[in-house]
Amino acid sequence: MCSTCGCSSTDSISYSGFNLESSSQHHHHHHGETEVIELEKNILSRNNEIADHNREHFRSLGTIAFNLVSSPGSGKTTLLEATLLSMGPQSSCYVIEGDQQTNRDAERIAKCQAPVVQINTGKACHLDASMIHRALHQMEMKPDGILFIENVGNLVCPALFDLGESKRVVIISVTEGDDKPIKYPEMFQSSDICLINKIDLLPYVPFSVDRFKEYARMVKPEMEFIELSALTGEGLGYWLDWIKTEEGVTV
Repeated sequence: MCSTCGCSSTDSISYSGFNLESSSQHHHHHHGETEVIELEKNILSRNNEIADHNREHFRSLGTIAFNLVSSPGSGKTTLLEATLLSMGPQSSCYVIEGDQQTNRDAERIAKCQAPVVQINTGKACHLDASMIHRALHQMEMKPDGILFIENVGNLVCPALFDLGESKRVVIISVTEGDDKPIKYPEMFQSSDICLINKIDLLPYVPFSVDRFKEYARMVKPEMEFIELSALTGEGLGYWLDWIKTEEGVTV
């Protein structure tokens, strides 16, 4: 069991049919609180070392990497599809898909003509830096590209794991509660921007955009927001413009 989140890390991790054993550290159960804290620190320390290696790899290529995080059903994959189709294949975009099972999302992304690697985490509830490192070896990335990492749907554990990304993007849908920022503060604190998705459903759900932003700014006062609907395309241009403003990105 992983000391940071309790997820099982004994299953093999699958990379689009290429099976590798997870490099996550294991431990026997200890009842001393000090021991558990120490093990958690060690695991995250090792993860951060690999994340720094990934970050240097991205810098050497001139690649900007976005870590897309959210709860399940927020619309991450639909947003990615709309983004890739709007930017076009000339933008040199790459995608790493994270899910516990199936290749369904990778199959959807492949139809957008973007190179994609699917990581199936088994019982693990997040991607870590070592998974990204191994997935990168399955891709032939050209310089000055854009990498989108779609993390496993979870607002808790992915907040703890630096993947080496350039920016972390948290996506919330209006079908969720508008109090998510104060219920899951670590995720919002660690994110650079928040996309409020499915705004086409606002007339039908009890979600207050103003209240949500107020809660998010309680957690992170400088948080940026983009309101959009990946399904209808409303507000998508603001998201694309934000990508363009990131250093080293040419869209």
